[in-house]
Amino acid sequence: MLGYLTAGILLVFLVSIIFILPKVSYKLKRRLTDGFFASISGLSAIFIIIFIIYFFIHIYILGKSHLSWEFIFSNPLDGLTRGGIFPAIIGTSLLVLIMSIIGVPIGTITAIYLAEYAKENSIITKSIRFAVNTLSGIPAIVFGLFGLGFFIGVIGKQMDNYDIKKTMNKMEILFNQQDSPFRKDGKATVPLIRDYLLKCDKVYWHTQLEQVKVLSEMNGDIEPIEKQKVMQFFRDRINLKWGQPALIWAALTMALLTLPIVIVSVEEAIRTIPREIKEASLALGATKFATILKIVIPGALPGILTGTILTISRGAGEVAPILFTGVAYYLPDLPNSFSSQFMHLGYHIYVLTTQSTNVELTKPLQYATTLVLLLMTFMLNFTAIFIRSRIRSRMSEHG
Repeated sequence: MLGYLTAGILLVFLVSIIFILPKVSYKLKRRLTDGFFASISGLSAIFIIIFIIYFFIHIYILGKSHLSWEFIFSNPLDGLTRGGIFPAIIGTSLLVLIMSIIGVPIGTITAIYLAEYAKENSIITKSIRFAVNTLSGIPAIVFGLFGLGFFIGVIGKQMDNYDIKKTMNKMEILFNQQDSPFRKDGKATVPLIRDYLLKCDKVYWHTQLEQVKVLSEMNGDIEPIEKQKVMQFFRDRINLKWGQPALIWAALTMALLTLPIVIVSVEEAIRTIPREIKEASLALGATKFATILKIVIPGALPGILTGTILTISRGAGEVAPILFTGVAYYLPDLPNSFSSQFMHLGYHIYVLTTQSTNVELTKPLQYATTLVLLLMTFMLNFTAIFIRSRIRSRMSEHG
């Protein structure tokens, strides 16, 4: 009701101005027009600020009852209806960190090339700009499908094939040695295989030693088994390490998603640096690279941090690109390598909302998790904004 009333008042005000303007002086017209649009702009800004404050207060009121140290530092329990979100916090932090480390340098280097080296009308420049504009308009879910098909299906699979081939070559050499139980007639019993692997390298072959138990249950300990059958048995049970969803693939997908943001913000910052300063550096005998390193990058550092801020905000909140590339429904263990899967705050909120065993029971957890995600994003952004403002103030002090 209040919205309709406000819209009606503004419409009446606008119509009145339209009828009044032809009858007043030019100076008064300017004042009325400027005042009207200044009022509209101010009201729009105030509306946005009020909405953000209301949104944050609303989330805080509904989620504060479950916000505690135990909630932050414990694992989910009982089908996600109890417990905390510590694995999701760590997973989100690692994703944002790795994504920024990968995406920001690549985006900065690309922006430097476009602003300082590339010719504006060249085919390469036009191709790069077309690619950047295309990437910025692609839906986020498409990036997730690309990450699944390219990073996991191509790169990860090739890495796993290399590791499998390397392991099987070592096993072939091992089983062909003089003291191998297969050396006599190409067959060996399970106990002899187990003892031989223990003697050779217990640490390296620990996975195969665990699988020997399955081999014993399948074939018994008395009947000898052919070497090729044993090797095929171990080969079929080598777990995929890279050809599956993992933290590194999710971070690479998110870095690709946020790349256009970094490129545009850094390029705009570089173009604000006065040409005279760069020409003075070149006139004093500095090389192009030294000028970029000493003049351009320090001058564009606030823009680089702006791109980093936008990247962090996008990476902390996006869920679609990581659905197929690394995020897990429930994983109490923390990621211990680039090939580990991880939990994510954004996806955890989605799971609590739609996939929980008791959605009504998890509502306080949903709002508390949302509050933590907002606080985490604000803290990261405020840190980057603070660093950017300090750099700007130092640059203004030094002229």
